[in-house]
Amino acid sequence: MVIEDDDDIVVIDCGVMFPENEMLGVDLVIPDVTYLATRLDRIRGVILTHGHEDHVGALPYILPQIGFPPLWATPLTAGLISGKLREHRLTDRVSVNLIDPAEPVAFGAFVAEFFHVCHSVPDGVGVALRTPAGMIVHTGDFKFDHTPVDGRPTDYGKLAEVGRQGVLCLFSDSTHADRPGHTPSERVIDDAFERIFATTEGRIIITTFASLISRVQQVIDAAVRHGRRVGIVGRSMVQNVGIAQELGYIVAPPGVLLRPDELDSVNKLPGNQVVLVTTGSQGEPTSALTRMANRDHRQVQIVPGDTVVLSAAPVPGNEELVTRTIDNLFRLGANVVWGADQQVHVSGHASQEELKLMISLIRPRFVVPVHGEYRHLVMHARLADGLNLPGTRSKVIEDGDVLEFGDDDATVIDRVPAGYVFVDGLGVGDVGQVVLRDRRVLAQDGVLIVSIVVERETGRLVGEPDIVTRGFVYMRDAGELIDRVRTLVEESVEAARRSSIAAWLPQGVDAEEARVPVSWADVRTRIRDVLSKYVYEQTKRRPMILPLVVEA
Repeated sequence: MVIEDDDDIVVIDCGVMFPENEMLGVDLVIPDVTYLATRLDRIRGVILTHGHEDHVGALPYILPQIGFPPLWATPLTAGLISGKLREHRLTDRVSVNLIDPAEPVAFGAFVAEFFHVCHSVPDGVGVALRTPAGMIVHTGDFKFDHTPVDGRPTDYGKLAEVGRQGVLCLFSDSTHADRPGHTPSERVIDDAFERIFATTEGRIIITTFASLISRVQQVIDAAVRHGRRVGIVGRSMVQNVGIAQELGYIVAPPGVLLRPDELDSVNKLPGNQVVLVTTGSQGEPTSALTRMANRDHRQVQIVPGDTVVLSAAPVPGNEELVTRTIDNLFRLGANVVWGADQQVHVSGHASQEELKLMISLIRPRFVVPVHGEYRHLVMHARLADGLNLPGTRSKVIEDGDVLEFGDDDATVIDRVPAGYVFVDGLGVGDVGQVVLRDRRVLAQDGVLIVSIVVERETGRLVGEPDIVTRGFVYMRDAGELIDRVRTLVEESVEAARRSSIAAWLPQGVDAEEARVPVSWADVRTRIRDVLSKYVYEQTKRRPMILPLVVEA
């Protein structure tokens, strides 16, 4: 999110989106920052509200594009992003500053104050930003948890104080605007863990997001009560838990956490003495739990009697991956505990009654819902309007909209580039819609490759066309089809040659011995058109057809 006036720009959060099903082969989706890249001299800093990937994950890719402005984050968030920056060798180029909720921070003409909010990761904050037009409040991700794991509830007093000062606009988390009531406290999970630990004789394996630090602390607490030792598995989980321990956000009695050398022999330890915390709650193909389910993990093998707890909800689009992992775990004899009815996971986002409370405390002139799908934004706006607070109105905007605050109103005055940029391996932005379209075609009907050698001077075919298919038909069982494809290719090459002869051959010259310029683009087009029609008639499939022409 970008907040600006004529001279200064402040950025709030810099997250990634997980790829959707049709984004084949894409690893991450990051924001398009073209707008910011043309205003580098005005960017005063980036405020990070908490340490989840959808709020900090794009930093290594975005910071080089926007001139490495200073970052502001709470201690845990700063620790998590520092690890990420080290991986990308950017530590020396980035200034990471710690947020103290008691200390305002100036960003040019803007002055930011911070207030603690509860979320599913500790050390989350919201931002109250004083601007020349008035106070703007951004909640970050939040919920009102009266019994948080770290003992620090949302700062009601600071929210009420900000509200009394007069707020121009509230930008508020809308992720669960469609859920009535209140979001349960993180402490609900303690009861579920207690039940599982008390009734399970074998090994317990708990998977959750690597950034869910408070959840890891709950596992450690339950393990201590039941005399189990805790192993941390998965690269990102090991890294985040290590950082949280250093900063004091995870506390474990001596000897409770398994050492790396003990993890190498964890399968030999008695099951009733071990609990493992691992990555893979979203069924990611390379994650630790998925590799365990596929019998492909170096350290941990699933055995009958293991109990696997999925302490996370599937991100929309990941349901199939999660279901496949659960099925594979059951095939290996494990007992799997998952789903809302088991109460092994609660959300970190406010439900409808909490959203109403936030609006009532802040009492802004305008409410602009942020985060979530479009339906969530609309439902949040309706909640705000339904409160009938004097002088409060809602505005629904989308990514790329420029909302301008005037003397009496807030109006969308423009749109700026705000699309998706795809990260695939080491490539950033080199995969676009055209590449994705090709990948979808390949995934649906495969590819038919035609390779031919043609004489440069006469345009005659040399030898037989070479036909290769992948994902289209099995060539050994489609001999008749492939033979006809070869014939059509030969006819297409000859037709292109005859066309060139008709266009270029002088009167009286022998056509059989003629040397004429043949358009290889024409040859490829003829082959593609003829084969597309024939293949569809015979198979009702539309494979990608790639003619390769080599001059001899």
